[in-house]
Amino acid sequence: MTRISRFTFRAWLLAFLWLVMAGAHAAIDRAVLAPLGNDDADARIEAVGHIAALATPDARRVLDALNNETLYVTPAGDVLVVDDDKAWNPVTDATTAVPDDAEDISVNNRLRSVLQGALSGMRLFSEDRSERLAAARAMTRNADPAQLPLIEKALEKEKDADVIAQLEQVRAIANLNAEDAAKRKAALITLRNTTDASLMGTFRDMAEKKPDGSYQEPDAEVRAEAAKTVAALQNHLRMTDIAGKVFYGLSLGSVLLLAALGLAITFGLMGIINMAHGEMLMIGAYTTYLCQLFFRAYFPEAIDAYLLLALPAAFIVTAAVGIVIERLVIRWLYGRPLETLLCTWGISLMLMQGVRTLFGAQNVEVANPSWMSGGITVMGSLALSWNRIIIIVFSLLVVLAVWLILNKTRLGLFLRAVTQNRRMADCVGVSTGRIDMMTFGLGCGIAGLGGVALSQLGNVGPDLGQAYIVDSFMVVVLGGVGQLAGTVIAAFGLGEITKFLEPVAGAVLAKIAILVVIIVFIQKRPQGLFALKGRSVE
Repeated sequence: MTRISRFTFRAWLLAFLWLVMAGAHAAIDRAVLAPLGNDDADARIEAVGHIAALATPDARRVLDALNNETLYVTPAGDVLVVDDDKAWNPVTDATTAVPDDAEDISVNNRLRSVLQGALSGMRLFSEDRSERLAAARAMTRNADPAQLPLIEKALEKEKDADVIAQLEQVRAIANLNAEDAAKRKAALITLRNTTDASLMGTFRDMAEKKPDGSYQEPDAEVRAEAAKTVAALQNHLRMTDIAGKVFYGLSLGSVLLLAALGLAITFGLMGIINMAHGEMLMIGAYTTYLCQLFFRAYFPEAIDAYLLLALPAAFIVTAAVGIVIERLVIRWLYGRPLETLLCTWGISLMLMQGVRTLFGAQNVEVANPSWMSGGITVMGSLALSWNRIIIIVFSLLVVLAVWLILNKTRLGLFLRAVTQNRRMADCVGVSTGRIDMMTFGLGCGIAGLGGVALSQLGNVGPDLGQAYIVDSFMVVVLGGVGQLAGTVIAAFGLGEITKFLEPVAGAVLAKIAILVVIIVFIQKRPQGLFALKGRSVE
């Protein structure tokens, strides 16, 4: 065969293949489309499921047209997709003028609900695994027997284990309304380990009597399985609720710990009743806000890193403010608790008014960095936010840092010496005045770090610190004055107790109950959970 002949042969072969492909249009069977033009609602719903199960672009076009009410039917039974003055026939793939006798196909609420589920279900054939998983989860909210052909086809093609598990749950939910009792029973067994609380009502309807004494579910075996499924779901929800309270109790405890840790130094070790401690939290939060503005203005591409600047900045700023307060006011009031309380209360008012003057009375927003946004889902339905998880870890790291400072540094050694016997420390050359200044600055700086954490949980305002000052004193007194371990235990303990009491008694009554318990406890054990050792006890 010559070169020209081979070229001619290839050209004819390509032309033939093109004609074959052009003629092999994946048309939709007329019998599948025909029920859409009938008045039988059940048949139309079933047809939607069969069309969706085709999972082709033409099927999607037909369902979109039905959803947009641009699907028409002729007296001859032809179903047409109308676009302006053109009508496309999905059976023949022909586009013609719109027939004069064509009528639009109306969509009622029931059909629209099934249609929306079918359109969502067609995403099950996406190349993106996350989109398929999202589509399967979305179908659980309106699973219907009409979607079973689509679900079965998706299960045949699916390879991902998570998507398969979700689709099997969707299939089971759809089979809860099956006519065959065996299918309903099998569906309940499949759903025995479900974590979807929205299904509780459906399970109860199948297991319990109606007000008139009859059963919605006629089969006794199915009712028994429904009762078991209700019990299993209730147990799971109970465990999820407990786990959620534990987590949010730890989260609240970590906030209380950060708020009280600095006070454990200024009040617990130095004996200073600092009513302006809450304003140190506020200053730390506003410092975080300024760091965010700085990054937005000069380094917008690195905005997620603003917390790396906010942490040292908040510590330095609040420590500096604390040192100024100690040098100007506190140093003259040692041993005079009432005067210290009044003066620091006045300082707190001045600081709040100063912030209102600089930033306004309205709250400002501090956005979470992207790496602190979102969260993880455990136990099927319990969402743990990253910002709270990170703050819990951060609070423990701050505790570790404070312990190292108090026990492994020269400042900590001098601080413990001054706390235990001030006169003797002064006699051996310790500059007690300088240690007082640095210690008060350290306590205020730690409160500034607490303000950074608080800024990631809500808006920042001039009154931010007022919500935590009383709780901070309760934590320090309950844990034992001057005891770091007691502060940690008291903070997390109060956080957990609060979260378990609030659903029962409400937020206000829960706080009152906790305060009463602490007062009674202090009456019996004035030294708190852990007694302070040394001459300072005297």
